[in-house]
Amino acid sequence: MKLTDVDYMRKALSLALKAKGQTSPNPLVGAVVVRDEKIVSEGWHHYCGGDHAEVIALKKAGARAQGAKLYVTLEPCSHFGRTPPCVDKIIEAGIREVIIGMVDPNPVNNGKSIQKLKRTGVQVKAGFLENELEKMNELFIKYITKKFPFVVAKCAQTLDGKIATASGESKWITSQESRDYAHRLRSDFDGIMVGINTVLKDNPFLNARKKIKPIKKIIVDSDLRLPLKANLFKNTNPSDIVIATTKGAPKNKFDQLQKKGVNLIVCPRASGIERRIQLRFLFKELAHREITNILIEGGGRVIGGALQEGLVDKLLIFVAPKIMGDQDALSSIRGLKINRIDRLIKLKDLTVKRISEEILIEGYVYRSY
Repeated sequence: MKLTDVDYMRKALSLALKAKGQTSPNPLVGAVVVRDEKIVSEGWHHYCGGDHAEVIALKKAGARAQGAKLYVTLEPCSHFGRTPPCVDKIIEAGIREVIIGMVDPNPVNNGKSIQKLKRTGVQVKAGFLENELEKMNELFIKYITKKFPFVVAKCAQTLDGKIATASGESKWITSQESRDYAHRLRSDFDGIMVGINTVLKDNPFLNARKKIKPIKKIIVDSDLRLPLKANLFKNTNPSDIVIATTKGAPKNKFDQLQKKGVNLIVCPRASGIERRIQLRFLFKELAHREITNILIEGGGRVIGGALQEGLVDKLLIFVAPKIMGDQDALSSIRGLKINRIDRLIKLKDLTVKRISEEILIEGYVYRSY
């Protein structure tokens, strides 16, 4: 059966996903070179600073690229960044037609490569699987267009929204299967964020499995209560630990952590909220450091603060078929000051997945006002 442009683009999309979580701050990109209706080479972007997908595919194709078609999930770059412009390599290789999944949302490149290819006589078609490709690169798109990280908040709770008993016992609300699934999610992100209370109570390592690019461990700690021997320091380069604090933190502890090689970001306090930092300031600073996406794992006040400031793009809620039934038990999201039903934070584009006996609810955050 003869394959269509969409078929080849879907192949390129599947190649791009091979590097999920490894290319930031660059996007996921896959490419396929096709000649005489046969795939002669494939490529995908492996890591930031490495060859782009189309360049890898063209190198593999060699002379067979002359007069061939190139399918690429994202418009090739036309500017010098960490690597030379891919569009020049395409022209030099003698590709006769380029089929592009989606136009590059990066303002530096947006549409420029398409124009250059057309000026040199290369045929161009664009707009294939755009919805799927936008979903695949939603982290990159938010970062490159807004200069702000894509933020996902995750929690595990009972049916009545509790994450721990009133005495603080929380192990375990959800099953091993759900916890393993949640742990694997970390590999998709640049940074994992938790509040200091989570560190003090659980002493987590905050590591990611099978992560080639080091993950940043981001701790929200207004008063620098973080123990110097916390588990998160183990087998981790101190430069991969980021602590968000305030001017009121003890100077001797600040100096100790700085000497240890930890990154400290001094943030203003949130207006009218005692002991909480301004997360918007923090996230902007993280974006400046090319931390393009963040997974907030807790606690409830950090997630609540991020929602209050309108910073969360997506929520992942693992729900166990259990009921705690205690109003003094800890809730998965805390600190929101909402006194009207029409001001509730809502989720859209919901998906629901069953994991063991639990369900995972995933949805995008939006406000109706």
